[in-house]
Amino acid sequence: MSAARTLRIGTRGSELAMWQARQVRTLLAAQPGAPPLEIIQIKTEGDQRTDIPLWQAGGRAFFTREIDQALVSSRVDVAVHSLKDLSTALEPGLTLGAVLEREDPRDALVSRAGSHIAALPEGARVGTSSLRRRAFLARLRNDLNILELRGNVPTRVERLFEGRYDAIILAVAGLKRLGLEDRITHCIPAEEFLPAVSQGAIGVLARDGDAETLRWLSALDHAATRQATIAERALLRKVEGGCQIPLGALARLESGQLTLHATVASLDGSTSISAMGRIAIPAAPDAAEHAARELGNRVGAELLAKGATRIIEMQRRPQPVDAP
Repeated sequence: MSAARTLRIGTRGSELAMWQARQVRTLLAAQPGAPPLEIIQIKTEGDQRTDIPLWQAGGRAFFTREIDQALVSSRVDVAVHSLKDLSTALEPGLTLGAVLEREDPRDALVSRAGSHIAALPEGARVGTSSLRRRAFLARLRNDLNILELRGNVPTRVERLFEGRYDAIILAVAGLKRLGLEDRITHCIPAEEFLPAVSQGAIGVLARDGDAETLRWLSALDHAATRQATIAERALLRKVEGGCQIPLGALARLESGQLTLHATVASLDGSTSISAMGRIAIPAAPDAAEHAARELGNRVGAELLAKGATRIIEMQRRPQPVDAP
């Protein structure tokens, strides 16, 4: 009897990416008869290009492309990503084999002053690398001094407590996964600060024809999270037009109904457009995915019909970069 093929897990080398890869490895290893597992670190353009804001990266594969190309060329067998980093158009020949159960999707304020956003002093320096967070912060508080912030999660927290910022905005999920939950000053309600598409979810890719690997991954898939993120990603694909935009979206499945809320905001916070929709989710997996995708397309179309295109076109213009 031949030895089982080692399943090679491709990932970035950041602390959060490695946590995610180890979590996938743990879940795979728990299955009866699991194959040998190996984690392989791969550097991406996003890891090497720290000189530009993320929103100037010119695409949504800044942290994923090199890993997915390694998967296409069979140098790894699965690719583990923060699903929010993954382009809505996958590399040809790849499929989303599993979407793990979502962690808390909200954003968190981490502040040296221990303040909520409303309690930050006028002109407070708030760090973020996200267009969406910039726009939504400006919508809530247009007096804040919003500064660019790059680096992995622990580095961003360290820069805050070095005094370079008064507060920073990070995903609750990343802080919890790295044991930094005690740094959270305030979990910002999703109703006033919608998260990034798929924030808090982990996606695992495999090659289309790799039935054995896909069989192992199928046990990791969380149906409710998959359906919610399918709707969010369909919405993003409908409205983004190939560039990063200040869009927040969140879908939730409750009692067989999938509800999707979305908002696009201008960077100065002066204009925002919102839409929502709801659809019944069938029991059959294929039909459920089709319904989720239909919901995302429908809500995206509503945003565009309400004038989101104007905000998107504004974002395509050159933007200034503020540094701390």
